[in-house]
Amino acid sequence: MTGVLMCWKCGASIAEQPLPLGRRAECSACHAELRVCVLCQFYDPAVSQSCREPIAEEVKDKKRANFCGYFQLKPDAFRPRENAAADTARSQLDALFGGVAQPPDTQLDDTERPLSEEEIAKRRLEELFKK
Repeated sequence: MTGVLMCWKCGASIAEQPLPLGRRAECSACHAELRVCVLCQFYDPAVSQSCREPIAEEVKDKKRANFCGYFQLKPDAFRPRENAAADTARSQLDALFGGVAQPPDTQLDDTERPLSEEEIAKRRLEELFKK
């Protein structure tokens, strides 16, 4: 098998895992289950039931360990999440509210000391209601 063996969820190396992966195999970094559809060679969200193996039984939760007999570990299965939706939403909020102000919890008061949780909460409320 060529390629880097990586956790499907966090991208940490899973090369230390004994092969073939057991049903209870977990990522040592994030504790995600590893014998899951999204880490299989046959996983393809573009096809029916998200599996290219035509006779495999359907697995409803593709991110949970299962007993599929056709499981074949897929190197380089980790795909970082796309932040495009979050970036779009953030830019729309910026346009709506006229830019991004420094969050109140990072501002220092007149004495240059860190704010307490109560002070942060009070400032947030004041900003929210423009007191």
